[in-house]
Amino acid sequence: MNERILRKKLRSLYGGKIDFTDKNRMRVMTGEWNDWDGIVKACQLAVTGKKDIHVVNNIKFTGAPVPKMRVPSLRDSALDGKKPDVLIIGGGISGVSIARELSKWKLDVLLVEKEYDLALGASGRNDGEVHPGVDLSKGSLKQHYVLLGNKMYGDVCRDLGVPFSRCGQYVGFDRKELKPFVEAYAAKRRLVDGVTDTRVVSKEELFSAEPELSKDIEFALYNPSAGCVCPYSLTIAYAENAVSNGVTLSLSTAVLSMEVKNGEIVSVTTNRGTVYPKIVINAAGVFADDVAEMAGDRFFSIHPRRGTNSILDTKAGAFVRSVVTVKSLGKVHGAGHTKGGGILHTVHHNLLVGPDAVETFEKENHATNPESISTVFAKQQGATEKLRRSDIITYFTGVRAPSFEEDFIIERGRETHNLIHCAAIQSPGLTTAPAVALDIEKMALQLLRCYGIKPKRNDSFNPHRDAIPHLRDMNARERAELIRKNPDYGEIVCRCEEISRGEILDALRSPVCVPTVDGVKKRVRAGMGRCQGGFCSPVVMKIIAEYLGVPLSEVRKGSEEAVIVFGETKEGK
Repeated sequence: MNERILRKKLRSLYGGKIDFTDKNRMRVMTGEWNDWDGIVKACQLAVTGKKDIHVVNNIKFTGAPVPKMRVPSLRDSALDGKKPDVLIIGGGISGVSIARELSKWKLDVLLVEKEYDLALGASGRNDGEVHPGVDLSKGSLKQHYVLLGNKMYGDVCRDLGVPFSRCGQYVGFDRKELKPFVEAYAAKRRLVDGVTDTRVVSKEELFSAEPELSKDIEFALYNPSAGCVCPYSLTIAYAENAVSNGVTLSLSTAVLSMEVKNGEIVSVTTNRGTVYPKIVINAAGVFADDVAEMAGDRFFSIHPRRGTNSILDTKAGAFVRSVVTVKSLGKVHGAGHTKGGGILHTVHHNLLVGPDAVETFEKENHATNPESISTVFAKQQGATEKLRRSDIITYFTGVRAPSFEEDFIIERGRETHNLIHCAAIQSPGLTTAPAVALDIEKMALQLLRCYGIKPKRNDSFNPHRDAIPHLRDMNARERAELIRKNPDYGEIVCRCEEISRGEILDALRSPVCVPTVDGVKKRVRAGMGRCQGGFCSPVVMKIIAEYLGVPLSEVRKGSEEAVIVFGETKEGK
C-alpha cells in the first residue's frame, strides 16, 4: 500500500494513534494500541510489496504485559573467551542444518541454543509435512527454496538415518463446478510456477488411494512429491552429524547482549560467558528480530503465530494414508496465511490433525487451548468422518516466526557487516532447510574470506549418521540377531512403541546426549504411545539414573525446573 493511501487508512481505523515513517528500506510503525490483532493488521496493511522493504513494528502494545524471553538458570564461564570463526544462534532446523553444512570445512563453529534440548520451538512443534510448494506463487524465497528442498529430502534423510515417506498430498473439493478452475490452477502451477507434479485426480482415483475419505468429495488436487518426516528427529539428526564432524554445541545458552563497534559484532555475551566470533548467523526463530536489535541491524519484525496440532492413536492411522485436506476455490489461491490445517499420516503411523493459525504477542506460550482443537477437528471432519477426538493421545502448540511480508529473510546484515540473517522461517521452513543451509554456507564462506579466513575442506567430514536401531521396524530374524549381540535390546521398556532398554541406552550415548525423560522420548519415542509414558516413564528414569550414577531425584522430565521425584516418602529395607 502506498504512503498516502496507508496514512488515510490508518487514520480511519486507528484515529491517529498509529502512524509510520519510511526510511532506510524500512517502514517503521509507531504509536500504541491495546489490541494485538489490531497491531498486526496495521503492520500487514503497511506491507509495500517490494522485496527489500520490511515493516518494523514499534507500536507499543498496551493490552497486556509482554513476557520477556525466558533465560536458563545456568550461569558459568564454559564459553568465556572462546573465539569461534562462526557463531550460530538457534538450535532449530535452520541452525543445525547450517552447522552441518559448515562442518564440511575446517572451521571453529559454535552453535548455541537457549533451551535444554534441540527442537523445542517451532522446529519440534509442527506437522512434519515436506511441502510440494503448490500453494506458493513464483517469486518468493519460500517458493524458490521449497522446490529445491523438497527434491533433496530423500538423500538428506537417507544420509542422516531419519525415516521419510513421500506419501503425497490431496486437496479435496466437494463441488463439481469448481473442477475447471482447479484444473486451470494446476496448469499454472505446473507450467509457470515449476510445481511440475501438480494434477487433478478424479473421484474414482482419489478413493482408490484414500477409501475412507468423505464421499462428498468430488475430485482433488494432487501432488505426489509431498511427504512427511519427524521434525524433531531430523533436527536432532542434523545436530548429531554436525557435532560428530567437529561443531561445538552449547545447550542452555542464551544470547543476552552484543558489543557492536563500527558496524561489526565484536563480542556476544551469554549466560555461559562472552565469546568473540568472526561472524554471526542469526537463526533464532521467534527471537530473530531481538537478535537483530542486539546486533544493531533490526530492519524487520517477527509477529508470532500459534498453531495447534493433535496426535491420534496409531489405530486411526488406517483412515488416511497421505496428507489430506478439504478446501474451497478461494482458499487455494492463498487467502490467509495457513492452509487451515489438514490430516497427515505420520512416519510413525499416527494421524496428525492441524494446525490452526492464531496471532499472539507471546513468543513462548505453548499452551493448548480447547477451542483450537475444536476448530481444527470441525474443519477436518469434512475430509473424513472417521476422525474421533476420543482417539487423541496428545496435542501440542508451536509458535511460528513470520515477518509481516510472509516471506523468508536470508541475507547479510544491512548495518552490521559480520552478520547473516536466516530469519522469518515459518512454514514451509522444514522443507526448505536443506536448500537454505547450502546458500547460508556459501554466504558464510564468502564473508569469512572478507575477514582474511580461507577455509579448507574438512577431509574427515562424514555426511552419514548411524541411526539408533528400532526393534519395532525389524522382522523376527533381525530382532533375534540384535538381541543375541546385545541382550539389552531384549528388554522392552515402552510397550506402546516397543522401545527396548538398548535403544534408551543408545540415546544416552548419542553425540548430543540430553539425559532427561523428554530427551530420551524425542530420540527413541519411549513414552510417545497411547499411554504417553504412564507405564514406562519410571523405568526410563531408573535407566537414566543408573547411567548417570545419580539418585532418581536428580532425573528431570526436561528442563532443570521440571522435577519429577522430590525424595523418598518412606524407608525401604
